[in-house]
Amino acid sequence: MYEYETPCWAKGQTVCGIDEAGRGPLAGPVCAAAVILDPNDRIEGVNDSKKLSEKKREELFDEITRRALGYAIAFASHAEIDEINILQATFLAMRRAFDGLSLRPDVAFVDGNRDPGLGCPTLCIVKGDAKSASVAAASILAKVTRDRYMKEMAVKYPAYGFEIHKGYPTKAHREAILLHGPCEIHRATFLRKLLSHDDR
Repeated sequence: MYEYETPCWAKGQTVCGIDEAGRGPLAGPVCAAAVILDPNDRIEGVNDSKKLSEKKREELFDEITRRALGYAIAFASHAEIDEINILQATFLAMRRAFDGLSLRPDVAFVDGNRDPGLGCPTLCIVKGDAKSASVAAASILAKVTRDRYMKEMAVKYPAYGFEIHKGYPTKAHREAILLHGPCEIHRATFLRKLLSHDDR
């Protein structure tokens, strides 16, 4: 998990990992995190957030936020997703997270194959959350933060089951939308196909 970081750290460079959570859901924001790990304090168990249990993600969230040299978490809202599309909204959240860092990194590792335009040397790593500890740490912060937000939204909009599926297009979620109609945090551009024909 430190294959990408080690050569940079050997040159004395500060490395930032960036990842997002929430590109696929029908509701809620996309969340991005930027994390600068301490090369002298490696956190055990950091891995792709999708491979970890919710309990383990929560534990690692606390470890990362306590022990990282720097981190920042940011959103792009459902309205921004509808306005500029999910890819550009993802880049926007990533730039906001990067700009929120108190420490300026020398290089950024970004999950995926597209450069979000951070204004610093950037390495795009496909499946980076499974290959780079810095990206994996960012994936954990983004996933936990977004899940917490969607649980809050479940209290505000109890008809949709956000606490269970976090806005992803499960059968139960799609049926709830068809039954109750969309709520304020649904992504209108993601619902066009579903609402154009009732597929129950």
